[in-house]
Amino acid sequence: MYGLILAGGSGSRLWPLSRELYPKQLLNIQNSESLLQATFLRLKECVNPNNIISITGVKHLSNVKYQLSAITPNPIVLSEPISKNTAPAIILGTKYISDTTKEDPVVIAIPSDQTIQDIKAFSSAVNSGKKLAEEGYIVTFGIKPSYPETGYGYINTSDTKIFNGYKVNKFVEKPDILTAEKYLKSGNYYWNSGIFIFKASVLLNEAKKCAPEIYQLLNNFDFTLSQEIPFTEFDKMPSISIDYAIMEKSDNIALVELNCEWNDLGSWKSIYDVSKKDENGNVKIGNVIDEGSKNSFVYSSSKLVATIGLEDTVIVETEDAILACKADKSQEVKKIYDKLKKQNDTTHKIHKTVYRPWGYYTVTGEGKGFLTKMIHVNPAQKLSVQSHNHRSEHWVVLEGKAKVVLEGKELILSPGHSVDIPVKAIHSLQNPYDEDLKIVEVQKGDLLIEEDIIRYEDMYGRV
Repeated sequence: MYGLILAGGSGSRLWPLSRELYPKQLLNIQNSESLLQATFLRLKECVNPNNIISITGVKHLSNVKYQLSAITPNPIVLSEPISKNTAPAIILGTKYISDTTKEDPVVIAIPSDQTIQDIKAFSSAVNSGKKLAEEGYIVTFGIKPSYPETGYGYINTSDTKIFNGYKVNKFVEKPDILTAEKYLKSGNYYWNSGIFIFKASVLLNEAKKCAPEIYQLLNNFDFTLSQEIPFTEFDKMPSISIDYAIMEKSDNIALVELNCEWNDLGSWKSIYDVSKKDENGNVKIGNVIDEGSKNSFVYSSSKLVATIGLEDTVIVETEDAILACKADKSQEVKKIYDKLKKQNDTTHKIHKTVYRPWGYYTVTGEGKGFLTKMIHVNPAQKLSVQSHNHRSEHWVVLEGKAKVVLEGKELILSPGHSVDIPVKAIHSLQNPYDEDLKIVEVQKGDLLIEEDIIRYEDMYGRV
């Protein structure tokens, strides 16, 4: 069996913690590992880790590779040059598996932004789904609803049992509250988990019948030659979900019930639901002091957050934004995210602290013609060999030792030492030592953006 982890998406409903360039699947909100890492670790209970492929957007490629490299050697990560929703990702990922194995394996496709508490129950459901997939069904996993949720899609099943599953009648969109209550009472509606299992040939055949606009483009991708997904070909793909493209059209779908405390973490309320609560029903994460609040979620990333007398409220603090809303309105956070995006406000896109494969940096100040950063380089890591067309840089070492390569010359800088990087000079910042490296960077120029980087060499494959 092969695994396909869907690691794209922006996680807009978990703003301000989730951003376009560092979405929720890369966050470790509750545990020591991120949602992406937890998905991989969960999946490898059912699938050989060498058979797990992740697919993500080019903007997240280096972070996805870095996180997976921390838990498995040489992870396989496909990079979509542009976001096109789940149907192109799953169908193209399946073609990659077919091309590279020359076989017709069973594939499980799973989102990277869910929590599943009972791993044994998950593995049992996967084994049941695998048997149905081997019989030629595309299998979806459904969760018996415990309340009338309006933020999930639903799946309606017949009473006809097929092995350990049911024949699917139809997929339905996110309902209003009255419809969700009706679904809950009926007993034959399930929440759509977005997890699917199928034989590669079965999915590709269903794509040929149900999504010919995708299928006819597949011959333009030959993964026996390269795992690269060319932009010019991928851009021709329609942007469509796997539900719309195949699941709602196919008559070959079966459902297996997933009974393992599943949550897709699609809103702050869903984070609250799966979190440990105090005696007043509050979830407090970070530097939080409260007096008299009930059933509220308060998250602090840096500053002290003090709350008094809140009820059913969500408060989320980050370095550059604060969200406050009623818990039952947390699905509407996406509207704020979309407004910021429309206004070209970078708060939707990036944090003040930005994580990179080599460490992270924090923007500490900016103004007309200047920008300052605190840069943290992990031991044995180095930034790419690069240059800038529009800015100069000045580096001051605060902690550790820096190896600087500037126009072919090597410099070793200790705390208190500094160096100037002129415009267009080819340079690299490196930390080949055992201790963390911290420097202050001052940029000056007429265009101070991350896109003003020309890379010549990079140990993380970003050239």
